[in-house]
Amino acid sequence: MTQSKQYLPSPDWQAQAHVKGMAGYQALVAEAEADHEAFWARLARELISWQTPFTKTLNDSDAPFYKWFEDGRLNVSYNCLDRNVERGLGDKVAIIFEADDGTVTQVSYSELLAKVAQLANALKARGVKKGDRVVIYMPMSVEGVVAMQACARIGATHSVVFGGFSAQSLRDRVQDAGAVMVITADEQQRGGKALPLKAIVDEALADNSCPSCKDVVVYKRTGGAIAWVAGRDLWLHELLAGQSTTCEPEWVEAEHPLFLLYTSGSTGKPKGVQHSTGGYLLHAALTTKWTFDLKPEDVFWCTADIGWVTGHTYIAYGPLALGGTEIVFEGVPTYPDAGRFWQMIEKHKVTIFYTAPTAIRALIKAAESNEAVHPKRYDLSSLRLLGSVGEPINPAAWEWYHANIGGGRCPIVDTFWQTETGGHMITPLPGATPLVPGSCTLPFPGISAAIVDETGNDVPNGQGGILVVKKPWPSMIRTIWGDSERFKKSYYPPELKGYYLAGDGAIRDAETGYFTITGRIDDVLNVSGHRMGTMEIESALVSCTELVAEAAVVGRPDDTTGEAICAFVVLKRPRPSGEEAKAIAKQLRDHVAKEIGPIAKPKDIRFGDNLPKTRSGKIMRRLLRAVAKGEAVTQDTSTLENPAILEQLGQAY
Repeated sequence: MTQSKQYLPSPDWQAQAHVKGMAGYQALVAEAEADHEAFWARLARELISWQTPFTKTLNDSDAPFYKWFEDGRLNVSYNCLDRNVERGLGDKVAIIFEADDGTVTQVSYSELLAKVAQLANALKARGVKKGDRVVIYMPMSVEGVVAMQACARIGATHSVVFGGFSAQSLRDRVQDAGAVMVITADEQQRGGKALPLKAIVDEALADNSCPSCKDVVVYKRTGGAIAWVAGRDLWLHELLAGQSTTCEPEWVEAEHPLFLLYTSGSTGKPKGVQHSTGGYLLHAALTTKWTFDLKPEDVFWCTADIGWVTGHTYIAYGPLALGGTEIVFEGVPTYPDAGRFWQMIEKHKVTIFYTAPTAIRALIKAAESNEAVHPKRYDLSSLRLLGSVGEPINPAAWEWYHANIGGGRCPIVDTFWQTETGGHMITPLPGATPLVPGSCTLPFPGISAAIVDETGNDVPNGQGGILVVKKPWPSMIRTIWGDSERFKKSYYPPELKGYYLAGDGAIRDAETGYFTITGRIDDVLNVSGHRMGTMEIESALVSCTELVAEAAVVGRPDDTTGEAICAFVVLKRPRPSGEEAKAIAKQLRDHVAKEIGPIAKPKDIRFGDNLPKTRSGKIMRRLLRAVAKGEAVTQDTSTLENPAILEQLGQAY
């Protein structure tokens, strides 16, 4: 997983960074350790404009239901928009939107504020008020960001549902949230195709299955034919017509729920992760400033969808809270070809680029099989910082990213965090932290991350264990919507001494103290009594760089060893079969044995042209577990980008 090779921040980087050198990082850590509450209070006063200043920083009397800045009042939309206009940034570009077909639209802070105010007024005219829940089921678009900000402006709690989710998934979320409105589009445009959204909303709301939902607001994106329910459905452009471009913000208490975001739980029932207003905004702004070192002249591009937490924190809120300029991209990285990302970086002079290892590995494969889309054919000299998010990045992909995208000069911030944490928890700071490929390095200042055993006791560096956070932090999950007992059981089990359970395993380097995430606790395999993280085996497979583009590992029951390792592999060449597949499988087993040890050799290796992924690029490991066990796949596959891949993975070698 990790390499001993270190990449040091350049003197130039240290000199201009918000956090300068390890001395700067250590001073912040020491300040937080000396007085945890005073540290966060100072930053909350520096980064947030409060309508009513807070006097109490942390209320821990009802732990783990912590409250931060609870007597303070603020508005997120004001902090992201009005405040920037008031300080003279009204004409500055807030969003550069690039559509699927390449059409570019620029929106200034003044224009964005006017759009948000108009929609906020329209929502109020439909009876939406503070505390109501609004589900947003939108394409990547300026309108999607406007919908989120408009909800925040009037104190409504938004719940964004990724545009790739099925009608059943959408129905579950509307029902659980008790949403009064769904904001959607007729269709979304992705990869040159128009994909339905309104039709899925119609199916989700059919038969009065969501009685709380009174209105469906429809953004006309493509003009495609859609069904219409009179009295319920409203065109967005008609709703906005005549609305004022000014709207007084609703000042809310810091603990007011800004949003719910549903994440899958181990039970399969989605969990509505509830985030606050004040603490969440603080961490969104602070991590954007320190981790990405955001400066006024930067062009920041986070490639995530607003349907995921990354698109909340590092598109809808963090960069805008700092007055930044950001890219919002409608399409996919492989359309019209796999050079799209690099072409956009060149065209828009992107300086900070934040994407997922899944995307990086797919683009490595594309670049190595098609010279025409290799990043060296594009001018990427505007880049100064790269980021990685969503899963641990294996060292081979890190090195390629560093050399081919960053030209060997851009630091990579490999960020560990979760939907539940609100923002970065363990991450390099680019002007301070020496980088080690495969490691997310050190905790963000003020975050008390640790590795413990099953009873909550610290384990020594060099020994794996359970990742926890020992002290509360402002952007932490407040509860699971409507299920406080599940919240306590999931994240604060009594055996862990009141620590937050991240659900991931990790290990700290014996010399540097750097963290490496080894995979979900429930993704740890026990083979003949040996505990191994699936991520570790995946990394070993992908380190066979001449052959493997991507790999996913799951366990399946085995009569002899208790659990057997099953690997799903995408090669950098056409998918093999027969004797050729057997020979390559042997080569890969030998390679894993060499990297980790014979005990880690996969029992089954299955080859596919790709792995089963959602449209956001997330690997559907539950489906892989079913395939590995030889079970019929009965789960919902409607969110898969490529359902046919499951058939390819049937043959084990």
